Amino acid sequence: MFQTTFLQHLKQELPENTSIIEAVATALQISYDAAHRRTSLKSKLSLDESVILANYYNVSLDRLFEAKSADFVSVEKTKHIEHETELELYFEESYNSLFPLLKQQDSSILYSAKDIPLFYNLNGDLLSRFKYYVWLKLLSPDLIHKSFENFTPRLSLIEAGKKLGSLYLNLNTTEIWDITTVNSTLKQIHFYFEAGQVETTTALELCELLKNLIQTVSKKVTSASETFKLYYNELHLMNNNVLVSIPNLQSLYVPFTLLSYYKTSDKQTCREAELFLNRQLQNSKLLNTAGEKERNLFFNKIYSKINALQKLIEATQILDFE
Repeated sequence: MFQTTFLQHLKQELPENTSIIEAVATALQISYDAAHRRTSLKSKLSLDESVILANYYNVSLDRLFEAKSADFVSVEKTKHIEHETELELYFEESYNSLFPLLKQQDSSILYSAKDIPLFYNLNGDLLSRFKYYVWLKLLSPDLIHKSFENFTPRLSLIEAGKKLGSLYLNLNTTEIWDITTVNSTLKQIHFYFEAGQVETTTALELCELLKNLIQTVSKKVTSASETFKLYYNELHLMNNNVLVSIPNLQSLYVPFTLLSYYKTSDKQTCREAELFLNRQLQNSKLLNTAGEKERNLFFNKIYSKINALQKLIEATQILDFE
């Protein structure tokens, strides 16, 4: 019963012009004769073989037992992060998860950016190292008493981050921002500066690097590239959900802790997420095609936030009576 249902479901998930025999032979690395015996039900699929097939073609085994209920979704969860080694592994596994999808033609990313997208903070500069410090400070007991000035991430972590960040270059990407998208980074700089974990000169440099990052995004908006779209949404709070789409497959990434996320390729769930995100786009302003005045208003509001933090830091330095 299970094998029949599973194979029928698998057929529906396969790309066009791919036979079920070919699919089973490829995934299980067996001969066509052996694959035919399994698809014709002359031989039984083992549990291990079923799992391999399900993972290879992103088929949810859970969904086969849910009596067509849309109330349950099978998800994949990233591992818990507490230490630098685990953060590096997180970068590597995120790369391995995304690369097979994003290397395909006609792939696209739709990013609901509550915070500045992770990929922008992985280039190895001082701001990206500060982000590593913030993440690990909040997750790892090892950094409780360590200041940013004494934090030196290992080279392998920086390289793993750069590798993941490189996936985001030249992709067909749509991002939805609000003015508040920059807030968490500003709060982090301000908090650790006031906590004495970041020196004045470093905090000011972080603000300048944040300005440079925003300028990079601004230049992408005004470039002739058709692979990057930035929407400004004032109505909804973003949630850092990421929808990756390729022909015949979608994957939704939903955050559940600071860095960790749930991933699902459940078709109905991805369709519903896409519908919701598209409604957000309809209520958003596409800055690529907006007038110069509207674009400048958006980015100037963000620059004003950064400038305000810089002035606050500078004023604290001036008013230091000791």
